[in-house]
Amino acid sequence: QLQLVESGGGLVQPGGSLRLSCAASGFSLNIYTIGWYRQAPGKEREGIVYISEGDGTTYDVDSVKGRFTISKDNAKNTVYLQKNSQKPADTAIYSCAAGFAVGSTLMPEQYEYWGQGTQVTVSS
Repeated sequence: QLQLVESGGGLVQPGGSLRLSCAASGFSLNIYTIGWYRQAPGKEREGIVYISEGDGTTYDVDSVKGRFTISKDNAKNTVYLQKNSQKPADTAIYSCAAGFAVGSTLMPEQYEYWGQGTQVTVSS
């Protein structure tokens, strides 16, 4: 069974850091582009960062640029999202998704497999 499982969410103070994990089972993350998405209460889902298959090219949107970093560990079949300098506006459910041959896009309809999400709350 192909599955993605996120972990690492929780409560963090403004300015703090968290590392989210996205672990895959049933397939190799290395041949998929992995994207991280978030959905805040009352807002639409937003794609924020991806790491491409193969050479691991990354892309992030302006709202997280310089603060969030995506990386992957092929040996562990896991992708990470390091979130630094967090703001209350970063409060959301964070989900990872895997897409095969999607190219350079965060369009969610291009991604085939989705995790269940992990809640991140940034608050003092």
